[in-house]
Amino acid sequence: MHFTTIDIISFVAFIVAVIGISLYASRKQDTSEDYFLAGRKLTWWLIGFSLIASNISTEHFVGMAGRGYELGLAIASYEWMAAITLVFVALALLPKFLKSGIYTIPEYLEYRYNSKTRTLMAIFMMAAYVLVALASVLYSGALALNAIFGIDLVIGIWLIGIIAGIYTVYGGLKAVVWSDLIQGVALLLGGVFVTILAFKAVGGVDAFLAQSGGKLHTVLPWNHGEMPWVAVFIGGLWIPNIFYWGLNQFITQRTLGAKSLAEGQKGIIFAAFLKLLIPFIIVFPGIIAFQLYGSQIAQADQAYPFLIQKILPIGFRGIMFSALFGAVLSSLDSMLNSASTIFTIDLYKKVFKKEVSNRRLVTIGRIMTAVFVVVGCLWAPIITKFGSVYQYIQKIWGFISPGIVAAFLFGMVVKKAPPMAAIGAMILGIPVYGLCLYLMPDVAFLHHMFITFIVLIGYMAAATVYKPLSEPRQMPVNENFDLQSLPSVKIWGAAVIAATAVLYIIFW
Repeated sequence: MHFTTIDIISFVAFIVAVIGISLYASRKQDTSEDYFLAGRKLTWWLIGFSLIASNISTEHFVGMAGRGYELGLAIASYEWMAAITLVFVALALLPKFLKSGIYTIPEYLEYRYNSKTRTLMAIFMMAAYVLVALASVLYSGALALNAIFGIDLVIGIWLIGIIAGIYTVYGGLKAVVWSDLIQGVALLLGGVFVTILAFKAVGGVDAFLAQSGGKLHTVLPWNHGEMPWVAVFIGGLWIPNIFYWGLNQFITQRTLGAKSLAEGQKGIIFAAFLKLLIPFIIVFPGIIAFQLYGSQIAQADQAYPFLIQKILPIGFRGIMFSALFGAVLSSLDSMLNSASTIFTIDLYKKVFKKEVSNRRLVTIGRIMTAVFVVVGCLWAPIITKFGSVYQYIQKIWGFISPGIVAAFLFGMVVKKAPPMAAIGAMILGIPVYGLCLYLMPDVAFLHHMFITFIVLIGYMAAATVYKPLSEPRQMPVNENFDLQSLPSVKIWGAAVIAATAVLYIIFW
């Protein structure tokens, strides 16, 4: 794709603005709380934008648009049901986490069970971040840059990793959320712009609807191979959703940095409303790519890049390049910061060196961020051996997410559940899920997750009956934190649920 001088200037200006503003906003960070949780001073609008910007990356513009190209609007259930999940997180999980004053999600497991459960989850999350999350974002980002702009795949991977690493190493979470604000706005505006151009290319909304060919249905048969309605509404989809939005450090870290419970809850509900809009700027263009260029696109993951290459006018390529590049950076910087937080707080400080200064913790966090950049860039090219990026991400997370969700939810409800129940569930989840994939390869992996979750809950119940705690564990209380909730949060949460139901009715 040919670049004009305006394209190059706009792209360079965007990158300079992101790095400059992020570094300026994150200056004067002296403590580990400053570096890892932005001093617990984040406001709702920063939290909301950061949640969406961290979540949406080229794995969506490449992977989810690709699934829209093949499967249709049914893939939007990941987004719309996530909006409801966010309401659950805001009302049920966040108050517990903020009340305990934790830095990381694995830290909660130590207070609820013991230090071994915390260490086990930390190890699982570290491995998953490097081998799944970081590598997938780097690969999908480089794939988009290669398809649209002709940049070599490996060069693209290192270019993305180095730029994101620069400000994340220095600035920590505060740099991340400010870069997310800039990149989130660019991402949403760029996505809207492409959607408008796509509708124009297909001949308008009426033509789009007429040529949809059944791809606008969100509810598919119960035995569908990927998105059965049973899994979407009452089954397996809730497992990755609760894990991702409520128990995943890379997402929850900005909510743990909220200045108050009310600010955190408002930020999450704001993100939930934005989540409802995402399919319109990602899945719809994937469907339009099928309508316009179905005979020319060899692989589904190429749908969005191919569409952009065809419809984007000269002079706007640098702007879209910036939006896509920003989408990658906003997810990558969050993952890097969260991975270094888990290593520093849950492993280094807890296991290797318990007596350590704040300055040393920040230094270790910065070193590990740089290490994760290098490891992620080296691993990312290996993903070429797998199929769809989006399916790769969802399936691999399935090995650990049912066990983690079971350990948290069961432990919150059943106060006398012992550590052996949580540890066993997290370990047992791996072979059970793997066995489901092996024995039922044609069954939707969301069903595999749900089956695994039910088995693990059964195990935890049996372990609790066999060896219950004599007394429930006492959770710590952060006395200096504002834990006052707002009644309006429940009203806005109900509005999110109602809006989601309306969308499903419209696109039944």
